[in-house]
Amino acid sequence: MSLTGEVFTTAPALPPAAGPAVRSLLRAGEILSSARGDDGPPVVIDRGPAREAARRELSKGMYHENDPSPVERALNAFWDWLDRLFGAASTAAPGGAVGLVVIIVAVIAVLAALWWRLGTPRRQPALSAALFDDRPRSAADHRAAAEAHAAQGHWNQALQERMRAIVRALEERALLDTRPGRTADEAAAEAGRTLPAHTDRLRAAAREFDDVTYGGRSASEQSYHRIAELDRDLERSRPHLASSAPSTDNNSRQGAAG
Repeated sequence: MSLTGEVFTTAPALPPAAGPAVRSLLRAGEILSSARGDDGPPVVIDRGPAREAARRELSKGMYHENDPSPVERALNAFWDWLDRLFGAASTAAPGGAVGLVVIIVAVIAVLAALWWRLGTPRRQPALSAALFDDRPRSAADHRAAAEAHAAQGHWNQALQERMRAIVRALEERALLDTRPGRTADEAAAEAGRTLPAHTDRLRAAAREFDDVTYGGRSASEQSYHRIAELDRDLERSRPHLASSAPSTDNNSRQGAAG
């Protein structure tokens, strides 16, 4: 019996390579044909029940052993979507597919240049952490560590150690009180009051320290040398004491009176 209501005759022999779907349809026809009996009249079945019988036969697991897995189906769908997207973009781009490739390469080159020039995007640190760790070291120790990092091209660590050397040297000269937990910004603000000629450079050094340590920026050789030069200039600088001006005025008045 065929699916269109015709009577099945003896099923023809199928080659071994016949598809499972074809085999299942013929098998369904054989089942319907056997239902009529050897000597009885042919069994006529409507198209709907025949379709349902075929569907039940095709739903058996033996016909789905080689079906792709869910992951494979998802990957195939993704690659089909990507192919359609690339095809649509190449149609819209001047020059077709070649023009699209040129545009993509140009965009990647621009992004790489910006990344190399600007580094990681600056992030404002939520809080400024302490400048020093729990191991107290002298300014000379921090300078030696900075130079060792600079010799290897580790500019982040070199800049950090040089900034620590600056603050430790000011503490050793009693221009800053030794205070655990001090931040780079606090040290720059306090040092700027006794060394006003270097206020702007101290603040800039503190910002660079914070950007490298907490903001994800990368230091450069030039930024390290700027802080190293500031360190050397501070060593040669003389502090501005608030009491020096009144004393000078008093000495001048006493000399004039004498």
